Amino acid sequence: MPSPRRREYKRTYSTRPVGKSPKASSKSISVVMKSNRSSGTMPELTLARLLRRKLVSSDLPGRPDIVYARSKVAVFVHGCFWHRCPVCDLPLPKTNTGFWRRKFERNVERDQINRLELESMGWSVHEVWEHEIREDSAGCAMRIKDAIARLPQFAA
Repeated sequence: MPSPRRREYKRTYSTRPVGKSPKASSKSISVVMKSNRSSGTMPELTLARLLRRKLVSSDLPGRPDIVYARSKVAVFVHGCFWHRCPVCDLPLPKTNTGFWRRKFERNVERDQINRLELESMGWSVHEVWEHEIREDSAGCAMRIKDAIARLPQFAA
């Protein structure tokens, strides 16, 4: 049975499917790539601690890292490398560049689709970049708290 909160429909991407990831160019690269976590990363945990929230396993589009269900606020903590931070402008990996270019384009497109889906469901979406948390984690937490305080149902 589909979840009542999530709209079930086929997503349409403008980018090509990425396909199977290529074999790592060395054993050390393989170890590093296997150690990458999809959730529970240090930036996520740092922000969650400052917001006094738990990281959630959500069935909302894009699986937001932190969710304020009552106020319909979703927070994504994006890694600068995987989600292609416009400020950091990190280079592509030197091997298999075609694969990585497609992979990153698809990640960015998926982030946009998730944001639009959540906003169409009435959610307020906030994205925090890994480098922002590294530079000023308390400021990131205050930015989210202020955004929640400005919502109509919480305004004085």
